[in-house]
Amino acid sequence: MSIIGFILFLIVAAVCAWIAEYFVPGRIPGGFFTAAIVGIIGAWIGGNVCGSFGPSLEGVCLVPTIIGSAILVFALAVLSRTMRGAKV
Repeated sequence: MSIIGFILFLIVAAVCAWIAEYFVPGRIPGGFFTAAIVGIIGAWIGGNVCGSFGPSLEGVCLVPTIIGSAILVFALAVLSRTMRGAKV
């Protein structure tokens, strides 16, 4: 994979994570790079849970990536609320 291909992969993964934010009640803290990381991990989760189906862009299957990112954003939102609610 070339550097341009990797950058495009990061952009597609970040956009999928950004789309996933609208499906779940939570926010991704940290901006673009955190969204890209959530998108990459979401692509992995979605690929393992749902397989590879739907349209693909730069080697990223979009539907499983959005589903996996939504799962991860929801988990991060729950964890964030739990951490904020804990009195230490």
